[in-house]
Amino acid sequence: MTNSIGQSVPRIDARDKVTGAALYSGDLVRPDMLHMKILFAGRPHARVVSIDASAAESLPGVVAVYTAKDVPVNEYGLQKKDQPVLCGPSPLSRGAGEGPGVGVVAGDIVRCEGDQVAAIVAETEDIAAKARDLIKVEYEDLPAVFDAAEAMKPEAPRIHPEIGDSNICVLDKIRKGDVESAFARAVVIVECEYHTPYQEHAYLQPEAGLAYFDEQGRITVECAGQWTHADRSGIAHAVGLADEQVRVIYPAIGGAFGGREDLSVQIVLALAVMKLKRPVKIVWSRKESILGHGKRHPMTLKTKWAATKDGKLLAAETTIIADAGAYMYTTNKVLGNCTITATGPYFIPNVKEDVYGVYTNNVPTAAFRGFGAPQALWMAELQMDKLAEKLGLDPVEFRHRNALREGDTLNVGTPAPGRVSIVQCIEAARDKFGWTIDHRPQTIVHGPSSIVRGQGFACGFKNVGFSFGYQENSWARVELHGKTGIENVVVWHAGAEVGQGAHTVMAQFAAETVGVPFEKVTMVTSDSATMGDPGSASASRLTFMSGNAIRGAAEAALAKWKIEERPAIAEFTYLAPMTTPFDKETGYSTPNLSYAYVAQAVEIEVDLETGFIKILRVVSADDVGQVINPALVQGQIEGAVVQAAGYAITENFITKNGHILTDQLSTYLIPTVLDIPDAVESVIIEVAEPNGPFGARGLGELPFLPIAPAIAAAVHDATGVWFDEFPLTPERVLRGLGKI
Repeated sequence: MTNSIGQSVPRIDARDKVTGAALYSGDLVRPDMLHMKILFAGRPHARVVSIDASAAESLPGVVAVYTAKDVPVNEYGLQKKDQPVLCGPSPLSRGAGEGPGVGVVAGDIVRCEGDQVAAIVAETEDIAAKARDLIKVEYEDLPAVFDAAEAMKPEAPRIHPEIGDSNICVLDKIRKGDVESAFARAVVIVECEYHTPYQEHAYLQPEAGLAYFDEQGRITVECAGQWTHADRSGIAHAVGLADEQVRVIYPAIGGAFGGREDLSVQIVLALAVMKLKRPVKIVWSRKESILGHGKRHPMTLKTKWAATKDGKLLAAETTIIADAGAYMYTTNKVLGNCTITATGPYFIPNVKEDVYGVYTNNVPTAAFRGFGAPQALWMAELQMDKLAEKLGLDPVEFRHRNALREGDTLNVGTPAPGRVSIVQCIEAARDKFGWTIDHRPQTIVHGPSSIVRGQGFACGFKNVGFSFGYQENSWARVELHGKTGIENVVVWHAGAEVGQGAHTVMAQFAAETVGVPFEKVTMVTSDSATMGDPGSASASRLTFMSGNAIRGAAEAALAKWKIEERPAIAEFTYLAPMTTPFDKETGYSTPNLSYAYVAQAVEIEVDLETGFIKILRVVSADDVGQVINPALVQGQIEGAVVQAAGYAITENFITKNGHILTDQLSTYLIPTVLDIPDAVESVIIEVAEPNGPFGARGLGELPFLPIAPAIAAAVHDATGVWFDEFPLTPERVLRGLGKI
């Protein structure tokens, strides 16, 4: 063996990204290329009565203006095809059915301000922008609803009357044990209502893409995404073609975090190319990006937890209402994960949960790093802190006492699969941080007397891979080239490199399995036409699934090499252990094939005069199963901590009556170098996952999960005040302290 596993080999894409040689979607050009702009609806709920594009079409340099009538199948959506490609009158816009050319969604209805109404194609970007401003749209405004709880009421305006008689689009239930009896015998009960906010993905590159016909006559879309084959399927459906007539290629991708799981510009690019037979390019501005893609789900979480006098959790009863916005996107899957993680990584024998996803006329909500777990754990971890306080117990000891052990059942009634390592994570974070039962420091620190210091602790867990009965799979091909010895290994895999280092890890898997130096591996990636389905770069699944697929293909290629087949080429599709969906009434299931665990400790300062929070130190103990590339693991932990700190403190996403008010990075404040923690200390735990490649688990989402509640606990430690909603902006902190 070459010992590639466990080594911090350099990223294979590092040089090109540092030198500027890497081409992102916005960098792409082709001869005879046209440019596109999108007209957004700009209103939350309305019927498009008419569209007059004549002035735009007569502008010199304009090649075409496309509206709903031009879309062959005017519907799309990753989980439910409930969104029009373009909103407007068309022969198909009021149809119902599943056949070619027929849409089930009412295509003439605008349901959020980010709905697209027209696509303008011109010789230059400036001309396309001018033409967009000349289009006249007549709207008939419709009653709208912007509060998820209000949208659940029978009298609320219907967002999708054509596909349901209620705005409730998701309902998950948990019924475990006897909650009422448990509360009756409890010694300590904590009942609270929590709120979590939107979050904007704020990836480096806004949506952009280039489409053209390839040499085999396929519509080819080069655009950032997270799942080549799902993108291809969505595009092909909407333009009325077979999947094989559409090709999706990923260039370099400037971040994703779940925000690129859903389609944005891909379909309209393909539509224009299909009709014009010329390459077409689009690049969104940052404002268009914030307006046009989904956000993290805001939630209201009402809950009551109980414990015994000796500090054992007894019962939890919870109702969660999540704002799905105008369309499904991945709300059903996000809330499935939220349901599972709502009891934290703890054993609770009696659980009742009702989790609702609700359509509104707000911006759609979508996948975002953590996928429902950050919201659920905000609630669960603060409940743990408040129970510990009532019981007079140290919050870390209370967590340790109740942490899941091997064989303990989750809230779904079945034990967690694989190795359960939350106890090891708690102990590692506790010890590295130096947490003791009398941990509380002097509240006044050196410097201004208004500065107080506090410490907090929180835990989390997260599924690895898709869930609820989906047959997880991933394809790979490995080629071994050489005469007497293996001179080059070529790995074909379509998994998306969204900045996490996935392609480097894939090469390490191949090198380790074949037994060659890492430098002998060449990666060929992210092309739906030349590779099988990799699955998505989401759900912390890609390292796990691609590793098993590449290892399987490499082993098969080695077997051919040993019988002197040259080159030795093998394909392999990994099929993961099956999962099962929730029972509709009880939630009983084995919903995931693997989980990963995390514990974090933080130290912060609060300025009592300004309300400003400064993060001094974060210790994050994450179980990765088997570390593949330590430097990449450390990078993922540090990046997740910074992103989660922004979610917790600075990123105040504001909407009013369906309109996004913080539509620029000057008003939506992501952390700068002056806002990040002074120190992030990564503690890597390795408890091998039985089904993981070389024992690896997924990591990408894990370090994000507990930061917000850990910071809130530290603020309480410093000030004595609990905050049940965030972000903890200076204004909110001062209000909580009674200063304003």
